[in-house]
Amino acid sequence: MSSEGASVGDMDADTARRMLEDRERETAHRLARLIHDDESLRHDRADATADDEHDPEGSTLSGEWAQVDALRRGAEAERAEIRAARERVASGTFGVCERCGRPIADARLEARPFARLCIDCARQAGGTTPDGGA
Repeated sequence: MSSEGASVGDMDADTARRMLEDRERETAHRLARLIHDDESLRHDRADATADDEHDPEGSTLSGEWAQVDALRRGAEAERAEIRAARERVASGTFGVCERCGRPIADARLEARPFARLCIDCARQAGGTTPDGGA
């Protein structure tokens, strides 16, 4: 399949490309916010007056940092998956299940544009797929 308007599953390459660009832009914005939050928390953590580790009613800076860090790592992983999906669009393999070779349903691609497996194969894999399962 060529990358210029060719069919990828039932979705054409231009639609897939736009969808992935939009998702990558959203992910980049989310990642920028998380990096900012992470830096702010690290700064607060270094500031002895902002130490709330012993406040029984508040969340700890360590807990907040761990949460932001996990979200940041998730956004970075999603960005990598989106970039890999864009490569699949360019190579003509976007929208094709890597396991069974059947087309991935448009509804699944709209929900998870970086999906590598069709819904049936994702279910069989038990949610341990590279794209996070079903």
